[in-house]
Amino acid sequence: MNNQAVFNIAEICARHGITDVVLSPGSRSAPLTLAFARHPAYRGKLRVVPDERAAAFIGLGIAQATRRPVVLVCTSGTAGLNYAPAVAEAFFRQVPLLILTADRPPEWIDQLDGQTVRQHHLYGAHAKAAFDFPADTAHPDAKWHAERIINEAINLTQAGPAGPVQVNIPLREPFYPKPGEEVVYEPEVKIIREAPAAGTLGLAEIAGLRQQLRAAGRVLVVAGQQPADAALAAALKAFAAAYRAPVVGDVISNLTGAPAPALGKQDVFLAGLPEDAKNELRPDVLITFGQSLISKSLKLFLRNAAPLVHWHVQAAGPVADTFRSLNQIVRAEPTSFFRGIAAGSAADGPATAAVVQFNLAWRTAQQRGETALTDFFDGQRGRYPENPEEFNEFSAFGHALGALPDRTALHLANSMAVRYANILGLPPGRHIEVFANRGTSGIDGCNSTAVGGALAQPGRPVVLLTGDVAFFYDRNAFWHNYPTPNLRVVLFNNHGGGIFRIIDGPRQQPELDEFFETHQALTADNLCRDFGMRYFPVATFAELEAALPVFFAAETGAAVLEVFTDSKTNAAFFEEYRSAVKAAFQRKVSPG
Repeated sequence: MNNQAVFNIAEICARHGITDVVLSPGSRSAPLTLAFARHPAYRGKLRVVPDERAAAFIGLGIAQATRRPVVLVCTSGTAGLNYAPAVAEAFFRQVPLLILTADRPPEWIDQLDGQTVRQHHLYGAHAKAAFDFPADTAHPDAKWHAERIINEAINLTQAGPAGPVQVNIPLREPFYPKPGEEVVYEPEVKIIREAPAAGTLGLAEIAGLRQQLRAAGRVLVVAGQQPADAALAAALKAFAAAYRAPVVGDVISNLTGAPAPALGKQDVFLAGLPEDAKNELRPDVLITFGQSLISKSLKLFLRNAAPLVHWHVQAAGPVADTFRSLNQIVRAEPTSFFRGIAAGSAADGPATAAVVQFNLAWRTAQQRGETALTDFFDGQRGRYPENPEEFNEFSAFGHALGALPDRTALHLANSMAVRYANILGLPPGRHIEVFANRGTSGIDGCNSTAVGGALAQPGRPVVLLTGDVAFFYDRNAFWHNYPTPNLRVVLFNNHGGGIFRIIDGPRQQPELDEFFETHQALTADNLCRDFGMRYFPVATFAELEAALPVFFAAETGAAVLEVFTDSKTNAAFFEEYRSAVKAAFQRKVSPG
């Protein structure tokens, strides 16, 4: 057995400080599995997940929570293809994954051998890079090449912007050591380290940008998706105060809600404001940073606003022109940028009346959005003094958000869950961090990503709010042998793809019921029994309110709260909400 170069992969990973490995069983990948399983740094720490799609998303969830690379190991054939959705998500979300795919030797590709597909550059444009490990490593140069590849791949997963990197590893039989044969790790293995880029601006650049901002007028800052970062929040607050600049962000920016600096009710007020009122919100300068936005209203507004200047702040990597106005890329880390521009800015002189009015217009719109939302739900409760509002998922979602424990890692599934959360916002003062797979916005790994987060941070409450289609699509997320007592799943089950009854387009089609909403009769009862999770079914507000404290109690353990609602009732209630918001904003209110 000549797999020394393969065994050394585990040693190189350990020397680079990688602590998390998720593997799926297979025979071709046996040398890789044994390399990690027998390494002292990983003994007892590997996680085995049979379903490769779930395994990859679990790895993604771990990497998001720890902010460190995670290794994925799978066998040859379609196993690696099942990683693809999570790899694409990691690519667009800039999450570091090292993907080790076992493969046939090159001479056996396309020769009708079992479990063989074309694995060279398996993920195409959705991986930062792909490397081919040498098939034969007996020669010293080939061994040096193999070690160099692994080092380069690990460093590349973390180099800005971070992301997934594939190493395809052809393996010859025999795969398994003989009885008594040891797996040895060479102590002199080659290690190449890469220091992170500084991501800072020089004094001359800061002075020039500061001068441009003071001359430009009304400045708006828009935050895309990013991890929670207290230093960034502080730098943004200083910048916003210095330039009277409103900061706007979706719930996934992790910058909304006091004491964070970003306004977050744009989905409410941009849906209600008439066009002439929106003109007061148009910036002269748009500064963006972070990744994607949820709010379609905000994206459309910014595309139509056509600011004269649009800077995007990003230390490295390709930059998207999401709002069709980009004309300058600022190569800096956002924290460094906002801190540097804000420092000493008082010497540049006071803000003009137009700038002050612009800031006030945004804050007034935010306040009106909050009031419209509060008035709507208060009014609904007041309409039914003996029988509160018809049970619906939008209201139930608000109740679940309000009951979240302190320090929750909140995972939001795609479809309506992430949209409801963006409209409603987070309960104040709870220090909640939000995670969502908005790189590709798919439903395919929402459960698994939350499971990964729960495994990575066992001392922190991890809560997933999800719809039924996303939940049942990813059932194999729970098919593993690792306890997750800190995981809670709130499942909103309307027995179909209810979003299609709410969004324009499909809801107007006669084929809505059969071909878009796709009714299903599943419940989570059997799943909870299969995977040892407590089960809380509710179908009224009284049941929900009674269940929430027990469900979120630390001693409850892993659990699913299944909230049963009717899709047509949900759609009617949401339409009522839309109409109420528009009516609220028809009443003219002067800023201030």
